Amino acid sequence: MVVLTALLCGAGSGCSIKRYAVNRIGDGLSSGPSVYETDDDIPLIGDALPFSLKFIETLLAQSPEHPGLLLAACKGYTLYAYVYVQQAAEMTFENDVARQREASARAKKLFLRALAYGWRGIQVAHPGMAAAFLKDPAGTAATATAADVPFLYWCAASLGLGISADKGDAEMIARLPEVDALMSRALALDETFDGGAPHEFMLTFAASRPGPAPDPAELKKHFDRALALSGGTRASLFVAWAESVSVKNQDRPDFKAKLAQALAVDPEGRKESLKLANAVARRRAQWLLNRADVLFLSDDADATQGGTP
Repeated sequence: MVVLTALLCGAGSGCSIKRYAVNRIGDGLSSGPSVYETDDDIPLIGDALPFSLKFIETLLAQSPEHPGLLLAACKGYTLYAYVYVQQAAEMTFENDVARQREASARAKKLFLRALAYGWRGIQVAHPGMAAAFLKDPAGTAATATAADVPFLYWCAASLGLGISADKGDAEMIARLPEVDALMSRALALDETFDGGAPHEFMLTFAASRPGPAPDPAELKKHFDRALALSGGTRASLFVAWAESVSVKNQDRPDFKAKLAQALAVDPEGRKESLKLANAVARRRAQWLLNRADVLFLSDDADATQGGTP
């Protein structure tokens, strides 16, 4: 840390030397899965993430166009807002509407902060793309390349979660086509990204967006492809189906079966990068199981709606 401080703050080092040092640190931080993704101690990561995010922002102040740092900031703020602000409040203050609203407002701000970093990353390779995207989301997204997939995915995730954090904000809801354009392009360019994560996202997105009921065949297609591409290593996929499809269909047996599959995902897993995500998903699966009587109007024997893939 002393060496790092000297590199960043030493009066004798020129701007270019400091930026070179920051870029090397940024390259190291952004290469491969982070130490947060590979750790399943949820509280420990929650305590450490704020420091990490502010450290990344300190580095970005010196090297504002470093793609790896911008992606790390986008991912990090999205993760923190979802797991440690929005979801934590939902699970901890289930009957405290005021606390949940306060947490949702904060989560929304953090999601939009993540989105801003994501768009900065995209514009390093595509200057002016953000402004063009607001006018023509689908057409502009079509110009993105395979190298942009991580930014497309995390921009869609941060914006989509930001919209879900405040469902009463008409301006945010009007941005749903942006989410669709970003994730659809990511899916078209690389459906295998992060073990089929774009398919998992589109499953949740299609099932939860306002308007006509989604095509069951489309939901099943996304589930099946995500399952095949992940090899069953993503516990969040089963949770996504249970929340987005089983509950909507009031199919309690399917709900319990999918959550049991989520809980059965090996905690150590074959993919180190999924350890935190799987720990979070398993925690939510157990919480949902405990709330089954609230989510379903009938018991297992009376459930008649289908939905099992």
